[in-house]
Amino acid sequence: MASSRIMALAMLVISSFFFLSAHASSDSFLRCLSGSIPSQLLFTQTSPSFGSILASSVRNPRFLTPATVRPLCIVTVTNASHVQAAVVCGRTHGVRLRVRSGGHDYEGLSYRSARADAPPFAVVDLARLRSVRVTRGSPATAWVDSGAQLGELYYAIGKVSDRLAFPGGLCPTVGVGGHFSGGGFGMLLRRHGLAADQVVDALLVDAEGRLLDRNTMGQDIFWAMRGGGGGSFGIVLSWRVNLVAVPPKVTAFNVKKTVQEGAVDIVAKWQEVAPALPDDLLVRVIAQGQDANFQALYLGSCDALLPVMRSRLPELGVDRTHCKEMTWLQSVPFIYLGSGATVEDILKRNLSGDARFSKATSDYVRQAISRNVWADIFRNWLAKPNAGLMILEPYGGRIAGVSDSATPFPHRSGVLYNIQYMNFWGSAGEEAGRTGWVRDVLAFMAPHVSKNPRAAYVNYRDLDLGQNVVVSGGAGGNVTSFEAGRVWGEKYYKGNFRRLAMAKAQIDPSDYFRSEQSIPPIGNQLISTNVERVDHAE
Repeated sequence: MASSRIMALAMLVISSFFFLSAHASSDSFLRCLSGSIPSQLLFTQTSPSFGSILASSVRNPRFLTPATVRPLCIVTVTNASHVQAAVVCGRTHGVRLRVRSGGHDYEGLSYRSARADAPPFAVVDLARLRSVRVTRGSPATAWVDSGAQLGELYYAIGKVSDRLAFPGGLCPTVGVGGHFSGGGFGMLLRRHGLAADQVVDALLVDAEGRLLDRNTMGQDIFWAMRGGGGGSFGIVLSWRVNLVAVPPKVTAFNVKKTVQEGAVDIVAKWQEVAPALPDDLLVRVIAQGQDANFQALYLGSCDALLPVMRSRLPELGVDRTHCKEMTWLQSVPFIYLGSGATVEDILKRNLSGDARFSKATSDYVRQAISRNVWADIFRNWLAKPNAGLMILEPYGGRIAGVSDSATPFPHRSGVLYNIQYMNFWGSAGEEAGRTGWVRDVLAFMAPHVSKNPRAAYVNYRDLDLGQNVVVSGGAGGNVTSFEAGRVWGEKYYKGNFRRLAMAKAQIDPSDYFRSEQSIPPIGNQLISTNVERVDHAE
């Protein structure tokens, strides 16, 4: 009994020591920040505006509950020196940083921790770094800050020329920083590939507070940051991208088919037709309830589109009444927001429906799923009262014409399409049933999707795939485990995960930029034994 009391007292003393140490570190970190960053840009938990700043770009209310592990403070930076100061103060005083651009991270890891015992951390919020500078030329390019939203980038491009575009995602409120970091694809993917494929330079603040560009960060880091996920290699302030050519008029359509109208048969056929269509045409599917909505963007006229649809997918019944000819810029709000939306709508920082309770995950399909399975999906899964939706994005074309190792994004050759499973709900009480549907349908789909590994898309982040484990590291520190990271990392990156870990060891060997699914640094011994194999693969 006496020994138990002594042990309990010792544990209390140790816990108190670490609590006081953490508290002292937090105080010294905040004092350090206040010496380098204007007070109006710094919001601590006691600041009156802390709650509103935190919520300003939280897209999922699941991560705004009282139980959410929140940051020590939020730094709303306006220039590179503020970011550098945050990194230096954080490293000096033992406070880690998370980085938020648009707040669309599906697990909220850009502004919260998923672990109740997380040490203090701060958020660097990039929302005030949002300029877009378009330069016409050959090639035409743009510098876009990480805090800009896709809609702001698209609007700036479209106002310069109706013959220029950028191949990013559909949702206009998605932040550029996170989107580019994970790859980024949308309606132009079959003609122009990923957003990350068009990145030609970037400005990065590393874990030492240095401001680096493509030349000074080195080839391996530049490779890693174009698809290797956000929050692992440093804080990207701005990206230089090549813009792509589009005709002055494009054609879009939305055609909805019910199960009674043959949706099951059309989706089953779509699987093999859509990835083999001309590269200028993308037809995706949103399956919800007993409906399949076919959304398309064609880089050409209705007159040229109709013969293609009649010969390749006549069952869809596309005719002239479905065609909407417009500029590429006008197609962005039309496809995502509906026919009544204007191009100015994509400049809004928040859209109706942005902030909804949600859960999502993803799959890749390499062999067409049988018609009977699709019938089962519509009958037994999409018809459930708590069902969500499935978004099917066809690949092929340009995205498949790039080597799987050219960027960290490996889902290229041989992929028919990506599936995103999503569910939304209106109150916390619905969470169990709604998230249960996502997990259950994912389990049902296992025999029908990619295997070894079962692949997923990092921009549809899902902590159910695995989380990092911290282990002892060199020089008395600790780092996240490479082996534990492989559990989730090879699903996102396949064979590129090891090279990402090697790049992490180059630029952030102490693993300062760390989250539940950040890239771990691989050990020096493993680096030396694997460099030759990676070089030969290139």
